[in-house]
Amino acid sequence: MSIDSPSQSSPELDDLRRQLDEVDARLVQAMAERQSLVAQVGQVKLASGGQLRDFRRERQVLDHIRQRASNCGLDPNLAEDVMRRLIGSSLTTQEQDRVRWAATGQGRRALVIGGSGKMGGWMCRFLADQGFAVEVADPTAPADGELPWRADWRDGAVDQDLIVVAAPLALSATILEQLTERKPAGLVFDIGSLKTPLATALRTARAAGLRICSVHPMFGPDTVLLSGRHVIFIDLGDGTAVTEARALFQSTSADLVAMGLDEHDELIAYVLGLSHAINIAFFSALADSGEAAPRLAQMSSTTFDRQLAVASQVAAENPRLYFEIQHLNAHGDRALQALERAITRLTRAVRSGDQLDFVSMMERGRGYLAARPPSRGAP
Repeated sequence: MSIDSPSQSSPELDDLRRQLDEVDARLVQAMAERQSLVAQVGQVKLASGGQLRDFRRERQVLDHIRQRASNCGLDPNLAEDVMRRLIGSSLTTQEQDRVRWAATGQGRRALVIGGSGKMGGWMCRFLADQGFAVEVADPTAPADGELPWRADWRDGAVDQDLIVVAAPLALSATILEQLTERKPAGLVFDIGSLKTPLATALRTARAAGLRICSVHPMFGPDTVLLSGRHVIFIDLGDGTAVTEARALFQSTSADLVAMGLDEHDELIAYVLGLSHAINIAFFSALADSGEAAPRLAQMSSTTFDRQLAVASQVAAENPRLYFEIQHLNAHGDRALQALERAITRLTRAVRSGDQLDFVSMMERGRGYLAARPPSRGAP
């Protein structure tokens, strides 16, 4: 649509706007037709047991679109961006269809302790889509009010086929200890971002005979497409429990990763702890910039805008949860010390005019990043 002011009108301009409206309508219709065809492709894949995502085919489609855009005098990057969004929407629909079709939870019941929280709510929706009869246990009632709810999980039975502990880290260990006392027969797992604070409770529960493992979905509650996302599964000595937990995500396109309990938090110290710390330091420095702060809001650059976008997402998250991720990780200080050393070295190189060391830092980092396997995230 044209963004011209309504006051700017003439027969010629009105005619051009009408033509734009017609083109826009055809674009929307073409997108709808494409999505309809993609849905049919998804059904064929589903019936034949084919994999959800074909990265080779996606690359062919994108290369073809870029070439056609160039031939038409259109910016190839614009065409690719639009196509990636369409592919992402298509994959999301296909993945959700697969989850429902698999019906992993058909005829089974699940209790989500902390189900009114953000990730707890995600788990409720995910399990309900699989056919589970989901009950929420949380001091706060679910916002949508669609699922059965009790304020305290202890005020009722724990005889469900699946119990998910999605409470804050500070409470999860206590909940696991209390569950151990009641010895539920169903599968039990937590979805905490850290495992160090839960290690004793998890191992005690396993020793007491609970069918338990530990899970970490490595994505936020707004995630709809799991392609390129990781879900970590920690075996506490019951391989069957891990197999059952993995089966819940088997119909998705998530990468399912096995990991040891101690190894998990060592890696999370860098994957979450370090990345969070960098962004907190970044937006704190901006907020503390004094008189420059209002002027900075009017400035822009490619690198600054990208960093600002990530930092804005971090700033919008739960600060208490992010503090727990930093404070409760027994391995967290190692990552913070590495960050501190890097900042100190960078500062020293700049202040002393040591170009060689500055260049060395960038070249070493470039080499590390180049050696990482390419990401296969969402389009």
